[in-house]
Amino acid sequence: MFSKNKSLAKTTPPAAKAKSSQSQTTLISGDTVIEGDITFSGTIHLEGRVTGNVTAEDGLLTIAHNGRVDGDIRAPRIVVDGHICGNVYADQHLELAARAVITGNVFYSVIEMAQGSQVNGSLEYHPDGVPDVRPLLEKAQDLPAFPPEGELLDG
Repeated sequence: MFSKNKSLAKTTPPAAKAKSSQSQTTLISGDTVIEGDITFSGTIHLEGRVTGNVTAEDGLLTIAHNGRVDGDIRAPRIVVDGHICGNVYADQHLELAARAVITGNVFYSVIEMAQGSQVNGSLEYHPDGVPDVRPLLEKAQDLPAFPPEGELLDG
């Protein structure tokens, strides 16, 4: 019996061992409700409910069939089999399983949609990653004042 375990350990590539030890997975169970924004790296498996935005610079977000997010999601890789009420920004890959329901706009680079999945909003393809989409009020602050100070409009 011990020899089998030793042989399995020898067949596991060193790179796979290093990757598995560095990645971290967080489980948000079905009875958990989080009110507030979440920022993470690694992997989150969501079976509960989040009311707030979910953001990852590098990572994977999986929303199980009974999971729900009421807020925007921005992550490189996203797998959805639950409900999202908000916009979704998937920089690298978005997978919608058969029970996925998204009420909001979807910005993606690569998308997979299973039969039965729903998107109640627009789908916007961005081959070089998802653009910086900020609320209009934030964008307006970056614009010059109109009319430029000291100039009058002819009327």
